[in-house]
Amino acid sequence: MSWLQLIIPARAAQVEALSDALEAVGAASVTLQDAADQPLLEPAPGTMPIWSETRVIGLFPADHDPGALIERINPLLAEPVDDWKAEPLEDQNWVRSWMDHFQPMQFGRRLWIIPGGYTPPDPQAVNILLDPGLAFGTGTHPTTRLCLEWLDEHPPAEQDVIDYGCGSGILAIAARKLGARHLWGVDNDPQALLATAENLRKNGIEDGVSLHLPDAMPQNIIVPLLLANILAGPLTSLAPQLAAHVQPGGNIVLAGILDTQMDDVIAAYQPFFDMQLYRQIEEWVCLTGARFQGPEPGN
Repeated sequence: MSWLQLIIPARAAQVEALSDALEAVGAASVTLQDAADQPLLEPAPGTMPIWSETRVIGLFPADHDPGALIERINPLLAEPVDDWKAEPLEDQNWVRSWMDHFQPMQFGRRLWIIPGGYTPPDPQAVNILLDPGLAFGTGTHPTTRLCLEWLDEHPPAEQDVIDYGCGSGILAIAARKLGARHLWGVDNDPQALLATAENLRKNGIEDGVSLHLPDAMPQNIIVPLLLANILAGPLTSLAPQLAAHVQPGGNIVLAGILDTQMDDVIAAYQPFFDMQLYRQIEEWVCLTGARFQGPEPGN
């Protein structure tokens, strides 16, 4: 079967209404595409990432008239569409196409991400079974890679760990398979918690894991290791809250940070941690910090 892609440029404020309108006129699917080559990270918990300039793409059977579709869409919108294009799309084996681009990946010395259908290259390694799904985080972005490499170098054996903004659960799974005693996964997107739970089940490590929305996370949980791979803005505003969950002498690992944002994030956490740059890949940095043992400096 052949398909028609109806491609419509949109500002961020238009995306939701335009997506709803395309679905209302029968789009088989609606996808969003970056129109300005902007970086998009694992989002802050509970947020939907949208670029400031976005292409909204509706997929229709090839026999649809794109002009007629636009005429049906416009009455549903506050701002009628006047810029659009249509392109044919030949059907293909989408699963096979994805598999051609997502193959087993190694992180550090012994961590591997293994997509479905592949045999682990090293059966004795720490193998994480993970397919793209409902939430972000497959190991392909530098921010996730940096966190996985840190975990590989600092396995949290017999430690309790918080993964704040757990997304797909990739860091939670890695920490658990590297010996974490109990894992707390936190995200205020219920879909992310479902994805994490399913990926934990696929990896056979459901036990010893607690998944919570932020408001339901017990405030008295204090751990030796907290991981947060979200965005620089939320990381900065959450600094006192995240610090309160880390025991004296414990560690925090922060990612989702551009090198131009590093100083601001460090400044937010310096009252609580001795902060260091762990590593940088391209423009992305990963920061680590050791919680002060006594009163914070200046107190």
